[in-house]
Amino acid sequence: MGVYNRFEAFEFDVLREVGNIGAGNAATALSRLLNKPVDMAVPRASLLPFEEIADFVGGPEQIVLAIFLRVEGDAPGNLFFIVDEQSARRILRQLLSMETSDAVFSELELSALCEIGNILAGSYLSSLADLTRLSMMPSVPSITMDMAGAILSHGVMMYGEMGDSALLIETTFLEGNEVLDGHFFFIPDPDSFVRLFRALGVPVE
Repeated sequence: MGVYNRFEAFEFDVLREVGNIGAGNAATALSRLLNKPVDMAVPRASLLPFEEIADFVGGPEQIVLAIFLRVEGDAPGNLFFIVDEQSARRILRQLLSMETSDAVFSELELSALCEIGNILAGSYLSSLADLTRLSMMPSVPSITMDMAGAILSHGVMMYGEMGDSALLIETTFLEGNEVLDGHFFFIPDPDSFVRLFRALGVPVE
């Protein structure tokens, strides 16, 4: 818990800046893609223990859609954009003006959601790289729908031990009276958190 306390006491607003810059870049990119204004609320950013991620999105058995990217470079890690099924359908309907049903997501719908997640992830990752001056390159994104616990476990199996902490940015789109929520998690590899903290000016023992 010490690293959390040091980070909060020293310069916790850096995380909020990552969220603010990333949200602004994402809103601009989405507006261009959709040819319509896209508004995003000021996001909340925080650090979250890895074991609490599944609980944060509704529990390990909650069915969610997750866009996943592997981050390579100076601070490698795993990056997820996670939304529950209802929020995903609202994003398709309200943000992309796509007709949806309660049936299985079509390939077109999954592709559209993957592109939204890819833009968000790229925007937040770019803002983090700019603030830290570290090289951080995302892989091609993939999308899956499963229980939250299974998705996170699969990431561990694919890439070995994940770090024990995640950077959480709560993403909120504003579309008229609709509020569309999603969650962005960057989980640095165990050694990467030390590099990130040092790059952000946070003392690490």
